[in-house]
Amino acid sequence: MSRRRRAAVLLGLALVLGGLAASDVARRESAVRAQLGPAVQVVVARSDLRAGRPVAAADLALRQVPARYAPVGAATLPETLLGQRLAVPVARGGYLGAAMIATEPEVAGPPVRRGERAAEVVALGARSLVVPGARVDVLVTRGGEGGAAAGTELALEDVEVLAARVAPPAARAEAGERVAATLRVSVRDAVFLAAAQSFARELRLLPRAAGDDERAGQIVVGEGLR
Repeated sequence: MSRRRRAAVLLGLALVLGGLAASDVARRESAVRAQLGPAVQVVVARSDLRAGRPVAAADLALRQVPARYAPVGAATLPETLLGQRLAVPVARGGYLGAAMIATEPEVAGPPVRRGERAAEVVALGARSLVVPGARVDVLVTRGGEGGAAAGTELALEDVEVLAARVAPPAARAEAGERVAATLRVSVRDAVFLAAAQSFARELRLLPRAAGDDERAGQIVVGEGLR
């Protein structure tokens, strides 16, 4: 066999072997891609980020990773993270997602049940006795001619005090100790107390003895009250 023919045979054999190798590599890559699944885009930190800082666009980068290796909860859109504060530090290249974002503490609502309201009043009362958890009666004194008292009625009985504090200075101008209290009442009574703050000359809270749930019923003193 001539040298030229031998070279042609070797070249042909090399091409065949190269084609087989390339086919095998392509087959293996296809098998690996099938195992890994399609690539997905995830958001990562462009640099080290400290906890508590708001996330800016310059802090974020995108990375393509196989779907099976993408962390659960990793963000795929940078826009969902912008302006949010980080709850934990994130190292450069670390994945970012909702789990790393600080959440606002839940705001507790007033401790009232369905059909009840927390009514705010400023009234005469002993601050040392009108305390959270105490029970009080509410007296309402209406104003008469010339600012004189027209009469007093027992408006509410056995009302629970949810909160109490010293009344603001403007409410303590008149004689007597005054307290700003939050009372647990019905919707109807809450409306009455709101109105009484305007039309009444004075509101007074009378602390009740512990365990005393006896009702006195309607008591009115003064001809101006009916």
